[in-house]
Amino acid sequence: MDAPLDDANVERFCNLLDEMTKLAATRFIVITHHALTMSRMDRLFGVTMAERGVSQLVSVTLAEAGQVAAAE
Repeated sequence: MDAPLDDANVERFCNLLDEMTKLAATRFIVITHHALTMSRMDRLFGVTMAERGVSQLVSVTLAEAGQVAAAE
């Protein structure tokens, strides 16, 4: 959804998601590769392939990741 947008409009899109989340008490799943959008999310899910042919699902809570990075 955010692929054709410039950074200013991605920011507006993320602000809109934040507002709708607060007003409707709901959650959204956003599929993106845009770094700005990912930085605004609470949790990221991804797939990695550490070994050829073996995929693993990865889940990262950004608040926890920030705490771990700050402790190092």
